[in-house]
Amino acid sequence: MTSPLDSARRVVVKIGSALLVEGQDGRIRRAWLNALADDIAELKKEGREVLIVTSGAIAIGRRHLGLTPGTLKLEESQAAAACGQIRLAHAYQEALGRHDIGVAQLLLTLDDTEDRRRYLNALSTLNTLLRLGSVPVVNENDTVATGEIRFGDNDRLAARVAMMASADALVLLSDIDGLYDRDPREHDDAVLIPEVPAITPDIEAMAGKVRAGDSSGGMVTKLIAARIGMQAGCSMAIADGRIDHPLLAIKEGKLCTWFTAAENPTNARKRWIAGALKPTGSLVIDDGALAALSRGRSLLPAGVICIDGSFDRGDAVLVKAADGKEIGRGLVAYSCADARSIAGHKSGEIERLLGYRGREELIHRDDLVMS
Repeated sequence: MTSPLDSARRVVVKIGSALLVEGQDGRIRRAWLNALADDIAELKKEGREVLIVTSGAIAIGRRHLGLTPGTLKLEESQAAAACGQIRLAHAYQEALGRHDIGVAQLLLTLDDTEDRRRYLNALSTLNTLLRLGSVPVVNENDTVATGEIRFGDNDRLAARVAMMASADALVLLSDIDGLYDRDPREHDDAVLIPEVPAITPDIEAMAGKVRAGDSSGGMVTKLIAARIGMQAGCSMAIADGRIDHPLLAIKEGKLCTWFTAAENPTNARKRWIAGALKPTGSLVIDDGALAALSRGRSLLPAGVICIDGSFDRGDAVLVKAADGKEIGRGLVAYSCADARSIAGHKSGEIERLLGYRGREELIHRDDLVMS
């Protein structure tokens, strides 16, 4: 099969602690990280945007704090994360800086992907960083996260980030090169599955059960991540990360498992807007705006003649023609109060009217579904 990585415009790469950090020693594998940075630089030269989801802060920090091997108390884990995170970010900065690529750090908790306002703020930050050419490096905010608000593993965090960023491809670099029909640690004749178009009960059975010592859930959590990604239109790979230049190896055809999404992120997002969200208000537009939307344009404030309902930024709203007929629905970029202030005005007047520089569109075309 053709690798989805070949056509992906936006790629998320997840890196686990075992790949990045030398066992109990807590030292970063600099040569491996530099080789991965070379791969990322090549992807960017090809015009692709890259995000990294990384583990390793606790493993690095515990060494510098002199914490003994074994299970850490919650406060020790959080202290180790605080100590290790700054060293981890610096390692990525140095590795990618060799290619004059900027790096930015984002620390997220589960709440940040579920609370609508925090989700939108994180998304805006990610999109701005990518537009400016930086590589966002995302990790779970272990310094504040507790058991109730943790992802618990960075496979699921990576899938949520891929969904948030509308990524085309997610690559989980692992200590195994894909999904096998049976556990290869127990069966020498286990066969790797190169492509999974749907996660069926048979596929779930191949993941087996969480084994003792698999702190992140092993293959089970990878299938959970695959399901999240595929529903968002993002294809996901489980690939061998133990080798140097793992992304280049995938592009050159090294065997791995691809969970292939049936549609692209934009279509998946629009299907979600059309069917899964309850509108909380409506925007009535003039004939000029209606014609523009029919040509695939975004909805600008100048074309809005009436606003009904109460909504916040990011909520779903109906879009109606002047005769009241529903013509679409979308995610609005402003609260109802701010939308009323700028309705009928040109986008260049938004900063003067609101006192801050917001988006030019009331509803961007990627967030709009026509009826």
